[in-house]
Amino acid sequence: MPDTTNNPARKTWIPVPDHSDFPVQNIPFGVFLTRDDVITIGTRIGDTAIDLGAMHQLGYFEGIPLTDDIFLQDSLNDFISDGKKTWRLVRNRIGDVFDADNPKLRDNKEHRHIILFDLDEIEMQMPVFVGDYTDFYSSKEHATNVGTMFRGKENALMPNWLHIPVGYHGRSSSIVVSGTPIHRPQGQTLPAGSETPVFGPSKLVDFELEMAFITTDANNLGEPIPVDEAEDYIFGVVLLNDWSARDIQKWEYVPLGPFLAKNFASSISPWIVTMDALEPFRVETPKQEPTPLPYLQFNGKKSYDVKLEVDITPENGEATNVCKSNFKYMYWNMSQQLAHHTVNGCPVNSGDMMGSGTLSGTTQDSFGSMLELTWRGENPLKMKDGSERKFIQDGDTVTMKGYCQNENVRIGFGEVSNKLLPVFEPKKK
Repeated sequence: MPDTTNNPARKTWIPVPDHSDFPVQNIPFGVFLTRDDVITIGTRIGDTAIDLGAMHQLGYFEGIPLTDDIFLQDSLNDFISDGKKTWRLVRNRIGDVFDADNPKLRDNKEHRHIILFDLDEIEMQMPVFVGDYTDFYSSKEHATNVGTMFRGKENALMPNWLHIPVGYHGRSSSIVVSGTPIHRPQGQTLPAGSETPVFGPSKLVDFELEMAFITTDANNLGEPIPVDEAEDYIFGVVLLNDWSARDIQKWEYVPLGPFLAKNFASSISPWIVTMDALEPFRVETPKQEPTPLPYLQFNGKKSYDVKLEVDITPENGEATNVCKSNFKYMYWNMSQQLAHHTVNGCPVNSGDMMGSGTLSGTTQDSFGSMLELTWRGENPLKMKDGSERKFIQDGDTVTMKGYCQNENVRIGFGEVSNKLLPVFEPKKK
């Protein structure tokens, strides 16, 4: 079934600002609370939110096999379970309904009032219920930088890194949507020169610039997913800030890896951009040497050119851009990650989330974490207000943005933006 929504010549009757992340060629999916305090599944064109539950009830998806309540839910999980054919049918229909030459909804004032919302009339929610979360470590530049800091240049990459997409199983209960405040975590750290740990707030809170893909029900227990079929089971992609506490991590990560340093919070952008929308922006995966084992070898272009950037905004201050990177730098692509994740028969479910790992480029301004940008705090970053940052301070807001652009269209993700608050203090009774 062809994808008709990506037609770069298509226009819409909904106003779309110049350089918007959300033209009619995007059609992302999310969940929001409406002005009537109703949670619905929706999409967005320009600065207009669209209630897909109301559209369905009013007959705009006639002919597409959907349950009556498919969009009247507080997560996209059931819709994602319907599979790629249904996603494309729905996305194509939305594109048709909002086409500039289609008068059906355009000229129906009553229906427009029910279906359309200004952005200030809605409140974005978590788009999916994340049952399981895996975080990979798939940027060669990031892995090399971190390895160099802690093991030296000659031993920067561990022996397995060039052979497998390294990952770990993370905590899903603390994944939150953009706009949710994050409290500075507490835990054990080992002060320099000491043999005894202390307990207290992390002093080295960091962001990690990542992207994450959301899966559908993909396989049964024991059934691997072939690398060249993997994209059929990926619904779409979001921006991910995988917050980290570097001092807690340094003390705890041997021998089993990150724990409290990572599970206090990870935040995502609220709109899931589909794989179909990203199709025009495919690029080659970085050259992989040595050649991966056969189950990781793939055909065609499996990476995507997504421009990424990070701002830090001090409390009551002005935003300072600290990083410009790209999703295409990922050494192990999404198809390889999903193939490796399931090669042992691990089942993947609707709403599962897979993080890319920190996305760093080759230049210092493209490093995707404060750990790298300041090189363990040795080279502080200068903010626009004259202050300096080695790591994230209380009151700082970290904002990540991402978009794809060619000569025809711009497809964006919006942003994931969260403020770091002091350590949580329970209310006194």
